[in-house]
Amino acid sequence: MRTAYKCRAYPTAEQAAVLNRTFGCVRVVWNQTLAWRHRRWHTEQASTNAPQANAFLTQLKRTKEFAWLNEVSSVPLQQVLRTQQRAFAHFFAGRARYPRFKSRHSRQSAEYTRSGFRYRQGRLWLAKMDVPLEFVWSWPDVDPATVAPSTVTVSRDPDGRWYVSLAVDVTDPDQAQATGAVVGVDLGVKDFMVTSDGQKIANPGSLAKRQRNLARYQRRMARKAKGSANRAKAKAKVARAHRKVRASRADFLHKTSTRLVRAHDVIVIEDLAVKNMVRNRSLAKAISDCGWGTFRRMLAYKTAAYGRHLIVVDRWFPSSKTCSGCGHLLATLSLSTRTWQCPSCGTRHDRDVNAAKNILAAGLAVSACGGDVRRSGSARVQSPAKQEIQPAKVGVPRL
Repeated sequence: MRTAYKCRAYPTAEQAAVLNRTFGCVRVVWNQTLAWRHRRWHTEQASTNAPQANAFLTQLKRTKEFAWLNEVSSVPLQQVLRTQQRAFAHFFAGRARYPRFKSRHSRQSAEYTRSGFRYRQGRLWLAKMDVPLEFVWSWPDVDPATVAPSTVTVSRDPDGRWYVSLAVDVTDPDQAQATGAVVGVDLGVKDFMVTSDGQKIANPGSLAKRQRNLARYQRRMARKAKGSANRAKAKAKVARAHRKVRASRADFLHKTSTRLVRAHDVIVIEDLAVKNMVRNRSLAKAISDCGWGTFRRMLAYKTAAYGRHLIVVDRWFPSSKTCSGCGHLLATLSLSTRTWQCPSCGTRHDRDVNAAKNILAAGLAVSACGGDVRRSGSARVQSPAKQEIQPAKVGVPRL
């Protein structure tokens, strides 16, 4: 299994200067290569492979305009081309959007392969540096001297913090002991997560809690003259405020997902179209603050590490409008309706708890027999004859 240890780094003034130059070269190579690819496609209808991109970088470094690219290590520059090639592969496969140009005001990073760094006894030497880069190790149960990184990524956040990420290959962790518990999860805005057993976890609102301070810092930055030192200081304060929001949200998502994975063998969630949902101008900020996409990615890799099963139910499954008791399907159900009574069996439902129960039933039904979740010509949920949980990611046909 491949993992990474991200540590806080403290470069010296000379090391910071070398890294800043490297960041600038990495950014220029990415932007120039991306523009060249764009021109080739629109003028010649020709795609670009890795050898052609390497040849373009060689010609770029020979020109007088970009001769200063030879002043930094060539390893991060070559790694940029590999990263961009993977980005286009993901784009053409439909897994990501079209690669964008990099800005000097965003997060800066440079990736070094084995030929660009030396790691000995827990100390790291990068190319073009005579002294090791100081960083703080934050894992007391792991000896840094025993780590053998395959790649090293150095980054600088907009607030001025430096980080170093060591990618290593480790043995697969021991599978967690089976608990025999299964759970369906319904994600929301007010309550971040509602489970099929009735547990509700409130949304911490990481952005909402700090929105007032963030707005004050942004007003202060807007009053500073562009290009001045005071504006740069105010901009760093805005970046630090955003970092606190990200850290608070990530801490909540990590703790919540870890508790969920440790306590359940099977987790069933709904395939939410977050990209489409944020187009609602009234709910876009609240939905973005929840971090549903990040939470699902955490569940995906944590269930794989713990030996659990994650089942994803199709987004069109009417989990909120279906009675979890008798299977009656409502024609309409407004978003403001939080509780409703089934007209067929008379059961009174909490909207979110009922949705979580239906998500669990749908996930188990499809995982067990692969059949439809309701009988043909009926609004009742089908009860599968065999309940064997399989590590498969499946969906539910549209009702």
